[in-house]
Amino acid sequence: MEYFEILLPLALILLLSKVLGIVCRKIGMPQVVGMLLAGVIVGLIHYIPNQTVLTDFTDEGIGFFAKIGVILIMFSAGLETDVKLIKKTGGSAAVITVLGVVLPMVFGFIVACAFNGGFKDWSKHTVLSNLFYGVILTATSVSVTVATLKELGKLSSKVGTAIISAAIIDDIIGVIVLSLVVGISKGEANDIWIVLLKTVAYFAAVIGIGFLVRLLFKKMEIKYPHNRRIPIFGYVLCFIFAYCAEKFFGVADITGAYFAGLVLAKTDETDYIDRKTDITTYMIFGPVFFANIGLTTSFSSINGNMIAFGVCFIVAAILGKFLGCGLGAKICGYSISDSLKTGIGMMVRAEVALVCAQKGVENGLIDSSIMPFVLVLIVITSFAAPVLLKLIYRYDDKKLPPPLLPDNAAQNNDSVQA
Repeated sequence: MEYFEILLPLALILLLSKVLGIVCRKIGMPQVVGMLLAGVIVGLIHYIPNQTVLTDFTDEGIGFFAKIGVILIMFSAGLETDVKLIKKTGGSAAVITVLGVVLPMVFGFIVACAFNGGFKDWSKHTVLSNLFYGVILTATSVSVTVATLKELGKLSSKVGTAIISAAIIDDIIGVIVLSLVVGISKGEANDIWIVLLKTVAYFAAVIGIGFLVRLLFKKMEIKYPHNRRIPIFGYVLCFIFAYCAEKFFGVADITGAYFAGLVLAKTDETDYIDRKTDITTYMIFGPVFFANIGLTTSFSSINGNMIAFGVCFIVAAILGKFLGCGLGAKICGYSISDSLKTGIGMMVRAEVALVCAQKGVENGLIDSSIMPFVLVLIVITSFAAPVLLKLIYRYDDKKLPPPLLPDNAAQNNDSVQA
């Protein structure tokens, strides 16, 4: 096959991704949804008899672009992580996060057990498969929530700070759990402790090497401020961390990419590196990654049982985050209203959930037919969270007493009435 045959599918993906992304943004939906739909539409070409646009060769090439895309997406997520922000909320963010991770994972595991072999099959693969469905539900994407709170002027409030801090810890815990499950799935049953030790060794190496790399980058930033070699070396770090994670430690490559971004987060040149990464990612690799999910999503195994599982999966995802994070906030002394806001704000899912799900499909842990339901979950939570938050804040504002008038204003008002 000739290399140029991949160019037409790429052109179609980029064109449809942009057009549908703009449409989704205008109606208040994440642009990721448009990219996924672009992949589904392009994937319909497979059903045209004797077509030569999508072949095994082009599918493999698009898949290669997609793998680079997911690594860059996770690198960017690491760059945008503000660990210092966690200190502002103390232990409350940790409590909210732990319950917001545990409950969705447990709910997802129980739902998966009910539809995937019942509760009788406790073989390693079945248990890990069911557990991974729970892992998908641990992810949180608060970009929609942040935009809503900013619009309401509540982003720097107690609830806003707690949500952002909890989301940061959530991402870190979620990536670690994903790496553990994927690592264990690749080894034998008696190698679980080896996998755990290798994972711990990886994170120890990341901390040690990351500290030295961060010092090096700070010196480079002083010598070469806003120079393109800075983001280039950032890419180098990203790819090396991703390669070493998968090759030597059995940890997911996206984990390495995420922690490479975390090493470079909140330096003087972080925003510059992130902007350059966004340009590269969302010009080509990002849209191809999300479109490839839609392109490779299998609808053949969607039957009545799968639909029932998908609906229960979505309910478990929403209730898990809402109850877990809301309960965590209440335990930390938040009011009922603020606890509700925290639970609602943390239930939104987006690209991280898709990344986790795709990783499970690639490793044979879950069925690709779950992907449409992950997409539905993203759409529902992205629409519901802003609406519910605005309603609660509006209700709270109505309960507040009217502002007291200054003495002189009150006197003027009395004189007018007289």
